[in-house]
Amino acid sequence: MRANDILPDQQNSLKRNGTVIRKGSVGAFLANARLWLEPDTEPDQRRRAEHDLRELLPALRALGLFELLEVRDPALRAWLDAADTDREAGHASE
Repeated sequence: MRANDILPDQQNSLKRNGTVIRKGSVGAFLANARLWLEPDTEPDQRRRAEHDLRELLPALRALGLFELLEVRDPALRAWLDAADTDREAGHASE
């Protein structure tokens, strides 16, 4: 399967399990994760990256990304586990 079989060039989003998934969601997650993990990132940038990561989580979960791929960085994995705990407890704004 090719990328355009899932999301053709002229289409910018799709809906899966009631969640809208925008083109570029995985790439945006990776870019924000790298920024969040970088020790030299300014605190305001890190907070923005974390906010953007949190907003991307429903789409990435709908894609099943974390069912197939394990996050290797311990800090990011712990953050994702905490985000899942918050979501299950009803504390997240997703």
